[in-house]
Amino acid sequence: MRAIRVERFGGPEALRLVLIEPPAPGPGEVLVRVAAAGVNPVDWKVRAGGAGERFGRPPYVPGWDVAGVVEATGDGVSAFAAGDEVFGMPRFPAPAGCYADYVCAPADHLAAAPAGTDRVAAAGLPLAGLTALQVLDLVGVTDGQRVLVHAAGGGVGHLAVQLAKARGAYVIGTGRADKRPFLQELGIDEVVDYTTVAFEEAVEDVDVVVNLVGGDYGRRSLRVLRPGGVLAMIVGGGGGALGVAAEAAGVRVERHLVRPDRRGLARLAELAARGDLRVAVEHALPLEQAARAHELGERGHTRGKIVLAVAG
Repeated sequence: MRAIRVERFGGPEALRLVLIEPPAPGPGEVLVRVAAAGVNPVDWKVRAGGAGERFGRPPYVPGWDVAGVVEATGDGVSAFAAGDEVFGMPRFPAPAGCYADYVCAPADHLAAAPAGTDRVAAAGLPLAGLTALQVLDLVGVTDGQRVLVHAAGGGVGHLAVQLAKARGAYVIGTGRADKRPFLQELGIDEVVDYTTVAFEEAVEDVDVVVNLVGGDYGRRSLRVLRPGGVLAMIVGGGGGALGVAAEAAGVRVERHLVRPDRRGLARLAELAARGDLRVAVEHALPLEQAARAHELGERGHTRGKIVLAVAG
């Protein structure tokens, strides 16, 4: 089968198209014929060596997002059968190998693909969608709260905006001016153009901040939170000086790393099927252009998701 392999830590040129033997499903596993594979920031950060060997060491096949069709099942699998349409985020943070024609995944890391959603869009949903869903669950976003989402137009951000709105929150997002129409289509209440104004000067009395940027955004976000509010850190640490400053401000910091979650996938699929959650795919590229996909992602201005369309 075809696969993209990271031969060494480095730039996008470290991604090579190779031919390897397809995997075989073990007990409790499902073999999926990959239709599309989502591309996420963690993919290129790991490829560049920024995470060390925590998420895998070369040579390895990258990718954690998959949408496709069940080809075969291993012993003990009753939830799926050959021909079923599925999507998921297998094995994270262990290597999964979704940039390939076939991938094996634990059955409980997959769910039935969302009805009415094409495979490319479905492949962009698992990692980003589960990140947003799990974070909003963790901090307990509810009706009437004010939520600030940094990088609101990105992969996780545009889904977090919709999920928070579905819970009845008033949602503010930071994003460039050219993403304002896109975010307004998603139902956002306010957009703060961070290129023209410091968000902490434009926003106040927020219950929850979802920080998808890192850098000094965590420290700066403390200024917009109400006492008792929550800063959810997806990028960057939540301890040290930030933790001390948060305690002094009367707010708490939560750090989250996404995990496989079959029930969460089913919730996302239901929302997508109802039309309450839309996955925006800005770039859909063929498998052999994985390096190009990483180049586009590393520029940092993608609207929604980048996806590799694997099956012709």
